[in-house]
Amino acid sequence: MTTDAPAPTTTTTSTMTSPTVSPATGPTGPAAGPATDAPAPATGERTGYAPEHTPRLDWSAHAPEVYKAMLRLDAAARKGLDPTLLELVKIRASQLNRCALCVDMHSKDALAAGESVERIVQLSAWEESGHFYTEQELAALALTEAVTVLTEGFVPDAVYARAAEHFDEPALAQLIAAITVINAWNRFGVTCRLGPGHYRPGQHA
Repeated sequence: MTTDAPAPTTTTTSTMTSPTVSPATGPTGPAAGPATDAPAPATGERTGYAPEHTPRLDWSAHAPEVYKAMLRLDAAARKGLDPTLLELVKIRASQLNRCALCVDMHSKDALAAGESVERIVQLSAWEESGHFYTEQELAALALTEAVTVLTEGFVPDAVYARAAEHFDEPALAQLIAAITVINAWNRFGVTCRLGPGHYRPGQHA
């Protein structure tokens, strides 16, 4: 995908992405919309789901210059990085930050780009599922966790050294930038409670 979020809306009404609803942007993408926007279950499907929460804030509409700067930063950070690896990094950081919107968006984009279901499913347990990933991807995932969960201390030397074995300095700088950017998108999404379920792969291409 070319951007992680749609152009900012001009309305202050909280909305979510669906084919008929104007998007409210969030970390790496649009916010989800009211529960009434979700498709009705087909006959025989399970019913009685919990109601979908309403987003707190359409932040990009109220801070459009910040939003535009985030898009520029996102585009700059991804340059030179393998798109497959980048999506794995985005999904894993979003899992750690519990950003449901970003997990939804990047899982769908990864699947649409040809990523396997197994590799996406196993990301939450990647250390025990190392045989699903390349050594470079494993090093990137370890760095992603260390940069994302800073409450556990600084990025360990061993984690950084492992990443440096698989990425030259320019590529490593880009990877660190990409991890930082997805963490920023996650924080917009989690704080504003932007919900999942309405994003369609390639929607912002």
